[in-house]
Order: sequence, then structure tokens, then C-alpha cells
Amino acid sequence: MSTASEIEACLPIRSDMDLVWVRQHVRQAAALLGFGLVDQTKLVTAASELARNTLVHGGGGQMEAAPVTSGFGHGLRLTFSDSGPGIPDLDRALSDGFTSGDGLGMGLGGARRLVHEFEVESAEGAGTTVRVISWVNRPPRGREEG
Repeated sequence: MSTASEIEACLPIRSDMDLVWVRQHVRQAAALLGFGLVDQTKLVTAASELARNTLVHGGGGQMEAAPVTSGFGHGLRLTFSDSGPGIPDLDRALSDGFTSGDGLGMGLGGARRLVHEFEVESAEGAGTTVRVISWVNRPPRGREEG
């Protein structure tokens, strides 16, 4: 198992090059935590979309990465935050098929489907924060054993 210091990071998102660093860090952190290749790819894809949204729509911001643990295992939490204009219609932005046309074409709804937990806070004029968590070896939604 890797140490938290290898996984924890606070990365700026101010340029296209920063998007590359975000993707690389997320892939390395996921691999260190034991994510399989498919789950690494899902998480990196979601992170790429969220980082691009932070840059393009939020005017830049940051991504924080941290390992998390729960009663059923461990995973990776990513938090994307900006001080931009916020999302005027969050319900619409989260709806399937909605995209601004600038990203990977999946939008927030697509990013939400690629992770286990997804939370967004946004207010007009006050910026946006999106927190996601993916768990290693967690069953798909609706198949958790209780």
C-alpha cells in the first residue's frame, strides 16, 4: 500500500498543461491505490472532464486529491474548485446529454456516472466545487451488499 503523501496533492488548474498534470496525477494515484485499469480509466476520464470545466467555465481553480477509507475499503477523493461565475442551472447541467460543447462531450452527468460518489455545490457568482469519490473494488451502484 502506498503512503498518503504519494497520493495527496493540490494541483493548480490554470492552463491546458495543468490538465495534463491532473490526469497524470489521478492515474498514478489510482494505480498506487490498487485500482484496476478500467477503473483507472473511468476516474481519469471523469477527472479530465471536471478539470476542463474548472478551467473553461470557472476561469481556473484547483484539484485536491486525497485517499479515503471506509468500512468497506479505500478509494480516492478528488475535489475540483473554482471562483468562477457558478452554474446558473445545475439541474440542467447535470441532466443526461447536456454539454457546453467544449469538453469531452459527456458533461457533468457523464462524469457523475463514472464515479461512485458525486457532489456539486455551485452558486451564481460564487464559484463551483465538485467532489467525487471512487472506491477500489466497490460493487456497482444498486449491488452493494447490506
